[in-house]
Amino acid sequence: MVEYVREPACKRCGKPVSDVRAEFCGDCLRQSHVFDQGKALWVYKGDVKRSIYRLKYSNRREYGISYGQEIVRVYGGWIREKGIQIILPIPLHKKRLRQRGFNQAEIIAEEIGRQMQIPVYGNLLLRCIHTRPQKELDDKERKNNLKKAFKIAPNNVQLNHILLVDDIYTTGSTMDGAAGVLKEAGASRVCFVSVSIGRGY
Repeated sequence: MVEYVREPACKRCGKPVSDVRAEFCGDCLRQSHVFDQGKALWVYKGDVKRSIYRLKYSNRREYGISYGQEIVRVYGGWIREKGIQIILPIPLHKKRLRQRGFNQAEIIAEEIGRQMQIPVYGNLLLRCIHTRPQKELDDKERKNNLKKAFKIAPNNVQLNHILLVDDIYTTGSTMDGAAGVLKEAGASRVCFVSVSIGRGY
């Protein structure tokens, strides 16, 4: 069984919270974020966890297409409401991309873009430092791990209202790292969608 993220949820990162009166999860109360707002489809546990693992490590790329379709079904209206003009998948470093053969976030992003007729730029945001996997690190290490990890490729794209796409959201360090370089380049709004997310408190 999969558990959809439902209200009450954090108004910044979208994590489900237990207190109906809480506007923000504990993480978002403790730290400010660079991204503006985010949404996630499912709570990261059980079948969802196994499904994402199979996508990434067993080459089940069709799962990524299904995730994209479900994100559009649940959050298509929200994406339109945010005035999203371009979609960017969170990139893998070229070394990890060579190992895996594909970027799972790009498969998800491409399907969202196809369904919503929003352009997807898979090579605009680049990961220029080969970072350790975030799942191996604590909160402080995650932030330091992603400092200066991203850069933007030379482009003529109007960077204004942007949607980032990834498979898992934990503390927001990855989204903040990407949003930081995009805002430095002139983006006025950076939101995200992820397939899964941890619980907030």
